[in-house]
Amino acid sequence: MYYIDTFPTNKIGDLEYCIGRVLPFGATIIDNGVNFSVFSKEATGCTLVLYHHGQEKPFAEIPFPEEFRIGNVYSMMVFGIQIETTEYGYRFDGEYAPEKGLLFDRNNVLLDPYAKSVSGRTEWGREPDYSVQFQHRGQIIREDFCWEGDKPLEIPQNELVIYEMHVRSFTEHESSGVQFRGTYTGITEKIPYLKKLGVNCIELMPIFEFDEFENSRETESGRLYNYWGYSTVDFFAPKAGYSLAAAVGMEADELKSVIRKLHENGIEVILDVVFNHTAEGNENGPAISYRGIDNRTYYLLTPDGYYYNFSGCGNTMNCNNPVVRNVVLDCLRYWVSAYHVDGFRFDLASILSRDENGAPMLDPPLLDSIAHDAVLGKSILIAEAWDAGGLYQVGSFPAFGRWAEWNGKYRDCLRSFIKGGAECAPELCRRIRGSNDMYGGRGSSASINLVTCHDGFTLYDLTAYNGKHNEANGEDNRDGCDDNRSWNCGAEGETDDPEINALRFRQMKNMLTVLLTSKGIPMLLSGDEFANTQWGNNNAYCQDNEISWLDWTYLEKNRELFDYVRRLISFRKAHPVITADTYDFGNNGTSYPEMSFHGTNAWDIDENSPGLCLAYMYAEDSRKYGTKNDCFIYIAVNAHWEEHRFGLPELPDGFEWKLVCEAYGFSADPGGEKRLEDQRGIMLGARTTAILMGEKT
Repeated sequence: MYYIDTFPTNKIGDLEYCIGRVLPFGATIIDNGVNFSVFSKEATGCTLVLYHHGQEKPFAEIPFPEEFRIGNVYSMMVFGIQIETTEYGYRFDGEYAPEKGLLFDRNNVLLDPYAKSVSGRTEWGREPDYSVQFQHRGQIIREDFCWEGDKPLEIPQNELVIYEMHVRSFTEHESSGVQFRGTYTGITEKIPYLKKLGVNCIELMPIFEFDEFENSRETESGRLYNYWGYSTVDFFAPKAGYSLAAAVGMEADELKSVIRKLHENGIEVILDVVFNHTAEGNENGPAISYRGIDNRTYYLLTPDGYYYNFSGCGNTMNCNNPVVRNVVLDCLRYWVSAYHVDGFRFDLASILSRDENGAPMLDPPLLDSIAHDAVLGKSILIAEAWDAGGLYQVGSFPAFGRWAEWNGKYRDCLRSFIKGGAECAPELCRRIRGSNDMYGGRGSSASINLVTCHDGFTLYDLTAYNGKHNEANGEDNRDGCDDNRSWNCGAEGETDDPEINALRFRQMKNMLTVLLTSKGIPMLLSGDEFANTQWGNNNAYCQDNEISWLDWTYLEKNRELFDYVRRLISFRKAHPVITADTYDFGNNGTSYPEMSFHGTNAWDIDENSPGLCLAYMYAEDSRKYGTKNDCFIYIAVNAHWEEHRFGLPELPDGFEWKLVCEAYGFSADPGGEKRLEDQRGIMLGARTTAILMGEKT
């Protein structure tokens, strides 16, 4: 029985069809069939192309009758399709005039921008058949996953400890010990590890469908790939090559199962999303989807039809065009509602603030819409607040009261200070304070504090290399950043010198100690907690090998560092004064300032002068934060190559200083910290940090 608005009026072969429903866009399962809906403003015609799975030639092509177009949307209901075995795409008719930005070519079969599953790259690293013209095909999925009561976790943002990872790199190395290496499912096998470490949020590098063979090439050191995936083919489909079940079209359910399992264990999931450009590249790139559907709508074009390249990747999406803006919003809503993801980190987010001529906007409508969207109302929104066109907005990103930012200034300042940059001391005080000079009206959780991320040196490599070593990338070491603010501690690369190795581990601990006791949200790069190395490669975007894969043997080799990070995270969580999303630094119920800075003498610091020694103290008011007792937390940082004595602030009567941790590690389990023999000061060795706690005896 058909409802009146789904009654077939036309027939082609064994398929029946009729005018479709304009919304939602994409391919949507209806009773006895599928509704197809696709936008194109400037096409003169559109044809639906249907394939049996894996077949080169289509089994049906159905032109959309003119009456099936409403406004700029072509829609059609098709009945009798075998959903599990059908792939689909579109041909578009129209003018081909590159100088005008028009690139219609009905010989191309194009991917639906709203496809929820994409075939063609279902097995990671399997060489595609390039003779097949239609490489990336849409597939139709059933949205029937059983969530068993799950929903996004909505952990208060200020309580997050973020852990950035690449799905494949995290478990692909044979030392990972997981059964299904390099897959979504492999992440679930490491959940006990993530819980032990203490992180409560993972940030996944791009998992929207991309082509690992984009710009793939053979070099003397091996095959290079588009490994990181910052080149989106489809915004609505998960990367099939990361899935065990992609061959049977079940990658969506596999990923949903992983997210549900992470949520069951109190771990949120943030997706690293790339809306600034697509895999279609510049004028010489392939026609996969957008450029053949409506080039002038989807991309920023020069007056003579060329692509603006603010992304550094050949093209720039026209994100503040109303149609493209809706694509981005529909995508984000879909991942929150259909996949229960908890938030997003936006790659090169400053591009999202550019108008159709590429100029920055004061109130970008896309950023405003995302910030105030009903479905995204509880989602984490993090901007990489710069782009490849020179726009740098750290501290000034159009936040609309909602956006947080990767704090690149925090990263650069801390790196420089720890290696001996005395001139950075004044700025470091502001960064540790939660960058209140930049986010004073927004709260400290607007600052995503980081020392390392996927892009650049690992934490260990920051202490082991003065310069990048990207020779394996096949670009004569020209690629990658040259401003690393690293220091090799006396030898370039691996060394057997015990003093150098000891210094490197102290330097790593110094940076981690400051990171995890600063106000703002800390982010760790996966593997840094056990000193994983990329052997000096600071741009491993193309390396699907041991350079990128986490080597889990370092976990046992460097267990002491892992335990140090684990204890730091636990300490941070135990003290809400550190994680509080406020800049209330005045005296609280303890009669002390909630946060204060010190030099080698207590209460004596010129925050405008260079120096290599500083300390900061939190006064935790039990009445304000609901803790058992008042507590004082004092962090001393000696970045000098000589030892220094730090005079300690005098505590209230009945309180005494205890040593929580120093370069060698934590002094005892929580509650058993050792009392300082000298309550008036502590001697700190060269390039060392320490945490003290003042408690009532």
